[in-house]
Amino acid sequence: MTRALDDTIASQLDAPPPPAATALGERLRERFGAHTLAVLFYGSCRRAHDDAGGVVDLYVLVDGYRAAYERLLPAIANRLLAPNVYYLEISYAGRTARAKYAVISLDQFERGIERWFHPYLWCRFAQPCGLLYVADDAVRRRVVAALRCAVAHFAARTLPQLPAEFDARTLWTGGLRLTYAAELRSERPEKIARHYGDAKDELDARTRALATDAHWRVEAAGSWRNPATRADRLRSTGGWIVCRAHGKVLSFLRLLKASFTFEGGLSYLVWKIERQSGVRVEITPFMRRFPRLGGIGAMWRTWRRGGFS
Repeated sequence: MTRALDDTIASQLDAPPPPAATALGERLRERFGAHTLAVLFYGSCRRAHDDAGGVVDLYVLVDGYRAAYERLLPAIANRLLAPNVYYLEISYAGRTARAKYAVISLDQFERGIERWFHPYLWCRFAQPCGLLYVADDAVRRRVVAALRCAVAHFAARTLPQLPAEFDARTLWTGGLRLTYAAELRSERPEKIARHYGDAKDELDARTRALATDAHWRVEAAGSWRNPATRADRLRSTGGWIVCRAHGKVLSFLRLLKASFTFEGGLSYLVWKIERQSGVRVEITPFMRRFPRLGGIGAMWRTWRRGGFS
């Protein structure tokens, strides 16, 4: 039997992307060749349906790391602490189009969404995204199934922290608050509210579909009875405490790894630190000369100034 959530996700995957995002996705498909299984488009540019002035967020799903990279070290790094993150810019329609793209195998993408304790993957892909390229129908079905799992996982981890009656807004803003707190720094409530508002129609559709599939009890128009039990709530509170500590360490390591893989990685690292922690780090001549040491120093100074609290 077809699941309502599968149909909702599949229709949202087909929403027309900005032309520049399509061009960036095509460049990545060419870069990884036959090893490219899918290219996903998500994030702020996806919510705005516009890439002008922004950096497009993409995920490249590949069939394996060693073959896709043709080099050993990035393959090992990707397997140990997925994903690897890179930067891409192209000339498009008389301007520069920019993307930040992550590389992960389809197998690891599926496992990460289904099994990872930390919300790094399942939080991102519980939210609407686009499919810029897919190799065949079998891969498309696997992608849709993984995204469905992400939505279900997001809801299961969020519901024990919500009141007895909830609506779509409560579910998504509550879940985003919890998952952002497991990154380097929590986002402000007003930003989380905007995040929901920018994708309200799609997020509401996902909630209604999940409610149908999960047989949530309807309390009123647009709201449901929370199925979480008291035991669920007790386990959830302890789990999120551990997840926040675990997440800050992983976010630190991923940021540091990105400084090695990005062109202009140190500048990206400093920008990302300021964006996520509110701490401004000046890039010194020494840091430019030795960017790897500079990246470690930037992270250390941010930690000393309370930026990762």
